[in-house]
Amino acid sequence: MKTLPYRIKTGTGDTFDVEFPLHEETEDPVRVGQLVSQLLSTIDRDLALFSETSNGDVLQALAMVLAVRARMVHADNDTTARLSTQLLSTALTAVSEAPRKVPQTGNA
Repeated sequence: MKTLPYRIKTGTGDTFDVEFPLHEETEDPVRVGQLVSQLLSTIDRDLALFSETSNGDVLQALAMVLAVRARMVHADNDTTARLSTQLLSTALTAVSEAPRKVPQTGNA
């Protein structure tokens, strides 16, 4: 199975190196990575302006976007729902398996 290596750096400096498994019908892994980066950057810019937004609200908005985007696909609703659920589950597992690297702080 092909994977998409992806480095995530949080606002607090933590780093995750994730190996996202790609769906067998992925056409352009590079473009997938670009879209992920663009979406995360857009969310980060928005949260910089509205810092009181909760993580739960962000996750809820992302779930709604996934649902809307799945509905926009010209395919059977059950098929797109099943695919969306499978892709999300795979991505969540990949992120959960990536070790968190915390920057060193303090005096030596």
